[in-house]
Amino acid sequence: MIDFALYVAFGAVGLSQLLAMVRLIRGPHIGDRILSLDTMVVNAIGVIILIGFAWGTQMYFESAMIIAMLGFVSSVALARFVLRGDIIE
Repeated sequence: MIDFALYVAFGAVGLSQLLAMVRLIRGPHIGDRILSLDTMVVNAIGVIILIGFAWGTQMYFESAMIIAMLGFVSSVALARFVLRGDIIE
């Protein structure tokens, strides 16, 4: 039963990643592209956590935390660059 739930979760996250890629390519505005990049980071974190569940190791959870912190900082920096033209005041 757990294996089936993992397969469904991998499929759902994979589909979400593909849809975010489509929005990244076809997004009419820069804001859409920034949000799709942020969504892709969240999906990548989800895949890493699912791999950790499937393989039964905790190393992937720690790497997911690091990627989450880097993804948040990069999203904020990109949004500030688009809005103001610089990152550091």
